[in-house]
Formats: sequence, structure tokens, C-alpha cells
Amino acid sequence: MRDFAYHHPTSLDDAQRLATEPGAALLAGGQTLLREMKRGRLSPTSLVDVAGLVPRDIAIDDGAVFVGAGATHADVAASSVVQRRLPALAALVGHIGDPAVRNRGTLGGAVAANEPAGDYPAACLALDATIHTTARRIAAADFFLGAGDGRTVLEAGEIVTAATFPVPSHAGYVKFLNPAARYAMVGVFAARTADGGARVSVTGARARGAFRWHDAETALDAAFAPESLRDVRLPAEGLVEDLFADAAYRAHLTEVLARRALALATGPSPGALVLSHGSCR
Repeated sequence: MRDFAYHHPTSLDDAQRLATEPGAALLAGGQTLLREMKRGRLSPTSLVDVAGLVPRDIAIDDGAVFVGAGATHADVAASSVVQRRLPALAALVGHIGDPAVRNRGTLGGAVAANEPAGDYPAACLALDATIHTTARRIAAADFFLGAGDGRTVLEAGEIVTAATFPVPSHAGYVKFLNPAARYAMVGVFAARTADGGARVSVTGARARGAFRWHDAETALDAAFAPESLRDVRLPAEGLVEDLFADAAYRAHLTEVLARRALALATGPSPGALVLSHGSCR
């Protein structure tokens, strides 16, 4: 790493002021930022630590699940509120990284980083979450820009403080792990909103980050069941190609995982399912 200044402000106002200085970066759990600094991909001149400044509580807020930006993945996975109201989200978060990552990584850091294979962005899009910041409230559909476009609409000094997740009638998430790094080669989150609309999001398949699969949503609006996706195809154009899978494979994988996510969402135990090589056909 290159040298940097470290700031531990005592208020959000101070944190916002420091974060607007040239070369500054916000530090939450550090699971993305510190990794990228060690790899030389990011070289901020100062880090502004917001740990302890943003809420960490998890509660019901006007019928939606409220998660403070300071809540760690382990906090969310263990929350009785999330387990009871949004078991798919609790299970998704419980499979992020490993225990060390889950005990340091936070909701705020995960949504602000918007990694191409991130699990939280997929959940936010499928559940129609609202991202709360120090300046405004932003619908998830408007918040994520893509990994190559500044990642999010956050402006300099703007800090994520929480997210609220409307409770769906059905939800399920399935991801297929990269065999080396164990991030999602593809992950699919399927949800049916309280008013009956279908939402399907995909992560890991595009370098630009998570996206909604509108053709699948249209098919599921007619009948929220795996059979509705039997003839729905995701075009391979624009999907990631790497050592582990070409674009056509990722397209097929997305279709398979979407049907499995639907089966999970409509089954007796909604939640999340993690698959590894050799377990997906």
C-alpha cells in the first residue's frame, strides 16, 4: 500500500467534510476498499472511518425491514427480524464471503462498493430497496450505475446510512460459486412483491454489476413458478467471459439458477442456496 492519512471523525458532519477533500475515501468494513488498495487499484491519500457513526440497528420501519449501514453481514444473517420477515435476505447475507468477511463487511460498504459479483446489489434490486444517505433516499433502481461508471450515484461526501427492504410475498436467491475466489459467477434473486409483481435480478454475469432481467419478470407476472421460465432465454451478448466460463455458459447458468431461485422462493423453506462446480445442470 501507499502512505495515506487516517481520520476517525466523531460526527457524520465531520466525516462528510473530510470525505470531500481530494483523494479521500470512506472506510466502513474495508472488505472491498483495503483489498483494492493492496492490489494497487486504488490509492486514496486519506481514509475517513465511518464505523460507529452510521446506524447498526435492524428493525421494522413502516412494514419494511430497516438495516442500518453499519450492520455487518453477520448481524443481518443472525437478526431474528430479518430471518422472520425476509429469510431469503438473511440466508443470502449468511453466505457472503467467509466468517472473517461477514464479521467485518457492512451493508453500507457493500452497496457503496457495488462490486460486479456482489450479493447485496442483487437483493436491493429484486426487493425494490431504498438506500438512505446523509443527503437523500434513493431507489435501488436509480442507485447502482455499474462497476465501470463510478459504481453508484453517491456524490463526494455522501454517506450511506441505511437501507429499507419491502417485505415480499415470496423470495429466493441462488448463486453458483467461482471455484477459486468463491464469489458468485452468477447469482439470481427472484421475488414476488406484496402486490403480486415479479422482480428478478442477476449478479456476476455482467462486468457492469447486478441488473434486472425484465424478460423473466414479464413471464413470471403471468405465473410465479419455475415453469414460466422454461422458454425464456438470456442473450449471451455483453456477459462476462473469463477463465471459468464464457458468455454462453453464463447465460445458460443464469437461466438454470433463475428456475432454482423460483423453486426455492415458492417452496416450504425460502432462503438462499449456494452451488459449486458439478452441482448445477
